[in-house]
Amino acid sequence: MIGKGRFKKKNGPVYSVDQMYNGILKRDRSSLARAITLIESNAEQHFSQSQELLERILPHSGKSLRIGITGVPGAGKSTFIEAFGVYLCELGLRVAVLAVDPSSSISGGSILGDKTRMEQLSRHPLAFIRPSPSGGKLGGVHRKTRETMLLCEAAGFDVILVETVGVGQSEAIIRDMVDFFMMLVLTGAGDELQGMKKGIMELIDAAIVNKADGENRPLAIKTKEEYNRILHFLQPATFGWKTKAYTCSALFKEGVEQIWTMLQQFEKTTKDSGIFAERRRIQNKHWLYSLISDQLHFRFFKQSGIKRALPILEEEVMNGKKTVASAVDELFLIERNS
Repeated sequence: MIGKGRFKKKNGPVYSVDQMYNGILKRDRSSLARAITLIESNAEQHFSQSQELLERILPHSGKSLRIGITGVPGAGKSTFIEAFGVYLCELGLRVAVLAVDPSSSISGGSILGDKTRMEQLSRHPLAFIRPSPSGGKLGGVHRKTRETMLLCEAAGFDVILVETVGVGQSEAIIRDMVDFFMMLVLTGAGDELQGMKKGIMELIDAAIVNKADGENRPLAIKTKEEYNRILHFLQPATFGWKTKAYTCSALFKEGVEQIWTMLQQFEKTTKDSGIFAERRRIQNKHWLYSLISDQLHFRFFKQSGIKRALPILEEEVMNGKKTVASAVDELFLIERNS
């Protein structure tokens, strides 16, 4: 931190919150990138600066359509996002793509170099692609991805596409921060449907059967029908909206227009009914409690007394000398007396 309200990247120039704020409102991509880097930082001194910036841009956010995209590896998420993103850009819409990897708190990495996989979209002047900040201190993926979305909205992006790796907890995390959630699936869904968790199917607003081209097209249509039969018996993720399956070929850009028409209908339907605004209100509430939990976790383990006692108690628990419950009680006693 260089003076009050100033941010300095390592070995880089100093930028004030004012400069980043004004640059974002002017749709300056460099200012947006710097602001996201500020949010990414796990340094405690940067946390207050990022929150000051977000408080100021908050009135300028919230106007985009937030779309979550998941799917198993091989379903063609990157190809679809590029084709869909370019289509939207050619309509004159500004598109931001955020790639989320909740597992990165373990590996420390990010999703597989999204800009190299979306070369055409990354070069488009109306597009912005950014790997979402990884997990870590002061909020992790929940806070950082949400706050990155707010910055992109304040910078005037009309559509935000949030891509996830499509495994584990990622679907539930992304469902809780987007307006519309779609899942890309492979053809030949019989075995896949047998092994698919019902919970994931109930999170989505649409299933997209990609790669519906050439000899694969008849199988893609059959797969779409199979998904529609399953979805018919499940509780829709969004009240007043019927979750359906669609086919497309991202490679040949077929079906992309139909998907955008469907998304526009979803937005109109949910806004007219009030579901759109209510979902965002509930998501903000969940975000509040998520951040409380993250902050408590961070502050607990940060305390010097906890740092000293934890390895000793870990060893005693692992060796069967102390119960887990008594070890936890002892840690909280240390925390209360700190």
